[in-house]
Amino acid sequence: PIMSRGTRTDAPPVPRPEDLADAELRERREKTAWFVQKLEEHFGEPVWKGRRSPIDSLIKTVLSQSTNDRNRDRAYEELRKRFPSWAEVAEADPREIADAIRVAGLANQKSVRIRDILQWLAQNNGGYELDKLCEMDIRQALDWLGHLKGIGVKTLAVVLMFACGRDVFPVDTHVHRIVRRLGLVPQNADPVKTFWMMAELVPPGKSYSFHMNLLKLGRTICKARNPNCSACPLRQECAYYKLSTADAPQN
Repeated sequence: PIMSRGTRTDAPPVPRPEDLADAELRERREKTAWFVQKLEEHFGEPVWKGRRSPIDSLIKTVLSQSTNDRNRDRAYEELRKRFPSWAEVAEADPREIADAIRVAGLANQKSVRIRDILQWLAQNNGGYELDKLCEMDIRQALDWLGHLKGIGVKTLAVVLMFACGRDVFPVDTHVHRIVRRLGLVPQNADPVKTFWMMAELVPPGKSYSFHMNLLKLGRTICKARNPNCSACPLRQECAYYKLSTADAPQN
């Protein structure tokens, strides 16, 4: 048969959009696995500390919003000192709760949210036990609790991973910044979109390791301002590093 100009019998077929998407997904998964490995070589492989109380973890995570771990822990300790049981918190005046958690910031907002969460659980869960949360995946957890103010995908992912040992990858401030710099998700991806995208990329069984090591990286090397790229174990495949070195003046 007569062939049109420019065609070859051994030429590969024109890729379809879904083929390109699959190829890109495979590439990003391979790159993510490489990042996980390099971080474990650099920092070691973190070990999960074991099952914790899901309700304690949930309240701690609400307290942690827009503050650091130290202030979160101080607020939590003071809250438990003043109100030894969750039932007492649920029945307390939000102003008293706010006074106890003041150090965590946004105390007036968080106090109402914590009280409302506990009251909802008392009315709809028969108490404050959240063990059944640990049997849920992230979508089921969102369906159950995601309508409550203060509980979103990040909060539930944190509880599922830290308290329940589930293979879920939370996206906090450090993680969100770093995975965008690495080029694993688009620069304009918000934290929620980043969570769902990373859920497709992190190797099975590596959510805890990758999350904890990214936190270490973000606090020591890949800081928000003036990241120390020359000390970063991921720079070889980092989109941010490649771009910054390409833009640097040549001697």
